[in-house]
Amino acid sequence: MKTNALRLLEQARIDFAIREYSLSMEEFSAERVAELVGMEPDQVFKTLVAIGDRNGPCFAVIPANTDLSLKALAAAHGDRRAHLASLKDVLPLTGYERGSVTVLGAKKPLPVYLDEIAEIFDEIAVSAGARGIQVVLRPEDYIAFTGATIAAIGV
Repeated sequence: MKTNALRLLEQARIDFAIREYSLSMEEFSAERVAELVGMEPDQVFKTLVAIGDRNGPCFAVIPANTDLSLKALAAAHGDRRAHLASLKDVLPLTGYERGSVTVLGAKKPLPVYLDEIAEIFDEIAVSAGARGIQVVLRPEDYIAFTGATIAAIGV
């Protein structure tokens, strides 16, 4: 399956690999996805949408085995506070449903904050824009393509 995210990476001539998996929504978790694609949980990143009180929505991209520090994200985004977007707001903001959210090819260009641990790996995995598909690429390519800001946002 070719997603919009994968097409954009191809157009940008970024090297990547695809890892597919099958998982029901009842057992869906980023840690389980990491297991199914054969990567360590801290190399597989989940993409969350948060909303800051001053600067609005942004993406927070953190390892599967961590939680988001809303305080750290708010500080990185120039906000006093931030909260996770409700599920009903995620699709209109990103164009993606839960379990498929990715910065790659998102409906609206939002600021991206990538947890600093990404930089220690040769490759990381993120959603390819559809449930059941992860894209594996070099963190520096992801940062350059998305304009991500590196921040200590995972706990």
